[in-house]
Amino acid sequence: MKSLITALKEKRALRLYFIGIIIFIIGLLLPISSTVRVLISIIATILSGYHVMLEGIDDTIKETVKKKRFTPNTHILMTLAAIGAIFLGEAVEAALLIFIFAGAHFLEEYVEGKSKREITKLIELNPTEARLINNEGNIEVVSIDKLKIGDRLQVLNGAQVPTDGIILNGSTSIDESTINGESIPREKNVGDIVFGSTINGTGTFTMRVSKDSKDTVFSKILTMVEESQNNLSPTADFIKRFEPHYVNGVLVIFLALIIFSPMFLGWTLTETISRSLVFLVSASPCALAVAAIPATLAGISSLAKQGILFKGGNFLSNLINLKAVAFDKTGTLTEGKPKVVDFYFNPELDGESFRNTLVAMEKQSNHPLANAIVNKFEIQKVDYDIKVENELGTGLSATYQGESYRIAKPSAFKIVSQEWIEKQENFENEGKTVVFIAVNDKVEGLIAIQDTPQKTAISAIQYLNKNQIKTIMITGDAVLTGKAIGKQLGVRDVQANVMPDEKAKIINENKEKYGPTAMIGDGVNDAPALAVADVGIAMGDGTDVAIETADVVLMNNDLGNFVSAHKTSKRLKNIVTQNIIFALLVVLFLVYISLWKNTSVVLSITLHEGSTLVVLLNSLRLLLPNKKDIEGEL
Repeated sequence: MKSLITALKEKRALRLYFIGIIIFIIGLLLPISSTVRVLISIIATILSGYHVMLEGIDDTIKETVKKKRFTPNTHILMTLAAIGAIFLGEAVEAALLIFIFAGAHFLEEYVEGKSKREITKLIELNPTEARLINNEGNIEVVSIDKLKIGDRLQVLNGAQVPTDGIILNGSTSIDESTINGESIPREKNVGDIVFGSTINGTGTFTMRVSKDSKDTVFSKILTMVEESQNNLSPTADFIKRFEPHYVNGVLVIFLALIIFSPMFLGWTLTETISRSLVFLVSASPCALAVAAIPATLAGISSLAKQGILFKGGNFLSNLINLKAVAFDKTGTLTEGKPKVVDFYFNPELDGESFRNTLVAMEKQSNHPLANAIVNKFEIQKVDYDIKVENELGTGLSATYQGESYRIAKPSAFKIVSQEWIEKQENFENEGKTVVFIAVNDKVEGLIAIQDTPQKTAISAIQYLNKNQIKTIMITGDAVLTGKAIGKQLGVRDVQANVMPDEKAKIINENKEKYGPTAMIGDGVNDAPALAVADVGIAMGDGTDVAIETADVVLMNNDLGNFVSAHKTSKRLKNIVTQNIIFALLVVLFLVYISLWKNTSVVLSITLHEGSTLVVLLNSLRLLLPNKKDIEGEL
């Protein structure tokens, strides 16, 4: 309701702004007396600028009461300049001053609003209703906040998924771009997880609610969105806090000019007031005030559209300062799903029968390595009737068609030929996990399994190494396995055999050794490390604890998006620096000509607000994709 009232007020202010300009133009064109023209100009000034004048006075009073010291803003300077011009008999100049300033103010609000809308339009996608299947099996449309964990829902084709849950019946494809930024729909079947706010495709399905509406992934995204708009970058925060001190300084100099310039500079009274008013306008920090905030919001919103969510502008700006980045291995640098990468079977065996027996045995195990073997070798439906014995911590054994089979780790076999031992050592030196397959207690085959790197992990590591940022992999794997994976990825430092509770300690050590350090992880055991890192980054497919603890979330588990975020941080720093330097140069130039050259209020305000426009447009460049990202350059 409050935002609606604010929107209506802004719409009314904009309408009156243009009415004031029209009245002013009519006053200039009509053959009327100078007195009437002055009166029309004053009316136009009030109509077009009352909102910025009142806003300046209101904010000044509120901040002064809050901080218990006089805390003015830029609006006050412009209001004083307009009033002073009217008293000097320059009502036309006063009107033009307000037209330009108020117009720039509307533009500033539009630019900041555009950046915010790019993010907060997500709120409009927040589901409000769901089709609940009640105990009688009937469909009942209910509010989202009435849903409980375990409720069954129906989701029609083309409808919005109301909340997070698991598919019970049916199959479909779902557009999950609101969650992960990925435009290609994902196929979903029974047992798959679905997320609230995503859009169902052509299929209809039933689902079971798995989370309370306030705990869904989309709700967490909205929370991060709200935090990101209130948590400014250090530069933006400094400028915001510095503005009232700057304005106070300008007012002091303005009063000093009024009092002392006739005595020391030989100005007449009229010249003193006129030049002092020009100084007041020239020294106003309009462009400086918008040098950082719009750019920061634009950067955050641009990344949000790619599924890269920041809890605040300070975390985006801090990326550029990173000296080291630590990665969890499984699920972050690697897929987290072991795959068969090498194998060798005795060529004298019946290969097809041997593989089918192997698959039939592994299908009866739920071990991750068993799934990798099944996925690799299952070519056709295998329905061998094999009774498998699970040797806990070792492997599987079975008897089929009068022969005994065993799949187990190498240490489970007492007698192994040198040929197989050499193959085993070669694979293990490459960081691969080896299992032997024996027939009648004789090893006849070997399978090497490895958790493969994420597709974008190598290029991300290369980017960081190229930018002189230390790369560290933290893993609980054995040293040999960890170093093999690290070498494959190009990681500079590998910390292996690490227990979960040791990760935070390693992050603190690297902060002391290298400086600002980021941690990228996805699991519960990464949460302490994410919390102590200067920037904690969670993979979006990770656990809720990791996402809640992190400062940044990569919703589609793509480390290439971390590279995009780092590049955006560079662009943000460059653009804010450009804005500040340009704004200061313009102010210095205008102050110089206001004091030592004879210039007008209108020229001063035109150049001043023109610089504000340049700064705003420069900030909006962050809403556009970086050409280097498009070209795939590191």
